[in-house]
Amino acid sequence: MTGEPVKSGDLFVFYGLLKQGAVGMPADLPLESSGTFLGPCRFRGRLLDLDGFPGVVAGDTLCHGLRYRLADASLIGAMDAFEDVTDDPAASLYVRKKIPLLDDHTAPTGEQAWIYWYNQPAESFVEIADGNWPLDAGRARKNG
Repeated sequence: MTGEPVKSGDLFVFYGLLKQGAVGMPADLPLESSGTFLGPCRFRGRLLDLDGFPGVVAGDTLCHGLRYRLADASLIGAMDAFEDVTDDPAASLYVRKKIPLLDDHTAPTGEQAWIYWYNQPAESFVEIADGNWPLDAGRARKNG
């Protein structure tokens, strides 16, 4: 996780359970009222199926995401809690970091967005070859 704080107005890229309309989206996370879903984007990584929810690790696949502009930075604590981001990066399921966004033709858009990056061993998980987590593929993820 970067030392940079998240501010109101920052962009996020959601690629799994936080995508608008995704099965498994946490009902207690008020994304609709705390920001704006802006539409699709692309980014580089390897999208993995972590047994009913996705994770992204370093890679070169052109992955699909959804841009989101956070209007209320006070939501970041609940978002980090859902993604199991802790003060101990080694123990965190995900870390929050910034990445460059791309368009459908792999050209940089000039935008940087926060993303929840999978932060645990990933060797045993299956890669989603097209880099696109289906909206109906998720299940509610239990923390802890």
